[in-house]
Parts: sequence; structure tokens; C-alpha cells
Amino acid sequence: MSRVGKKIIVIPDKVQVKIEDRLLKAKGPKGELSFRLPEEIDYVFENNTLSFSRQDDQKRVRSLHGLTRTEAYNAIFGVSEGFTKTLLIEGVGFKVEMKGKKLLLSLGYSHQILLIPPDGITIEAPTPTQIKIFGIDKHVVGLVAAKIRALRPPEPYKGKGIRYEGEYVRRKAGKTSAK
Repeated sequence: MSRVGKKIIVIPDKVQVKIEDRLLKAKGPKGELSFRLPEEIDYVFENNTLSFSRQDDQKRVRSLHGLTRTEAYNAIFGVSEGFTKTLLIEGVGFKVEMKGKKLLLSLGYSHQILLIPPDGITIEAPTPTQIKIFGIDKHVVGLVAAKIRALRPPEPYKGKGIRYEGEYVRRKAGKTSAK
């Protein structure tokens, strides 16, 4: 039995969950998300709790068990609390600033990069070296963070670039002169 899949999801009071034709719809104070439940996974929805079980022990169905529970939990958590990713910028002259809702990045290239966030994503730059990404869909928040990080990933010699908060950048020793 899947350790993740058998955990019960307790639905907060401020979130409304409906399941119609195997389509889970979660509506909360932050917005609304929907997720299609696979045919192989059964669900029990009662007393503000949601649990999942699988019909058989095939490899594909076992994989879907934990995935379905996680997707449902992320939808419910997203509409109630939301998700956040924080990126840190290191490097001389590297900075970020907001131009309305758009993000202007100066990353040592010959040009500046203007980033327009997709719908449902809010970006903030509290300091010139920090970016905060907010949204209700965990997948989209992570995708936007990965795209921003890919503009200038951290390099191993000086650690310059964009990295996630809490990410460890393994440093290498540079060339040494042998005399």
C-alpha cells in the first residue's frame, strides 16, 4: 500500500470540494482549481475528509495511487493557502526590479530581461536580490521559478547566478598557478 496514497486529506472549512464525473473541483479564498481523477483510483468523500484507494496492484495503478492523492492535496492546499517559491540572486551588478506587474532582470548580459508572469502568478521583488513567486497551482509556480533560474543558473566557481532559497551550490576550486 502506498504510504502517501493512504493518507487522509482533511478539507479546511474555507474550502469547498465537489467531485462530479471524476472531476475534483476545489474552490477557496485564493481561487479555484480542478483535477481529473483516474479511473483506476477509487475515492471516499465524507465528513470533510477525502481518501483514495486503488482497485488492483498493477505497477501503473500503484504509481497513480500516491500521485492522485498528492494532486488532490495540492489543489486543496493551493486554493486555501497558496504556494510560494523564493529565488536569490548573487553576483556583482545582478539585480531585479518590478515594472508594474512585470519583472525586469539585470543579470550581466548586454541587455535586460523583461519577464511577464502567466495568469494566476504574482511576482514580487522585496529586495534587489530576491524574487518571490506566488500562485495557487504548485506546478505553475515551480515552472515559473525554474524558467527564471534557467536565465542565469548558479556557477560553481564564484556562486554567481540565480538559485532557490536554501539551495546549496557546490563550489569548485579555481585554477592554481604552479611555480
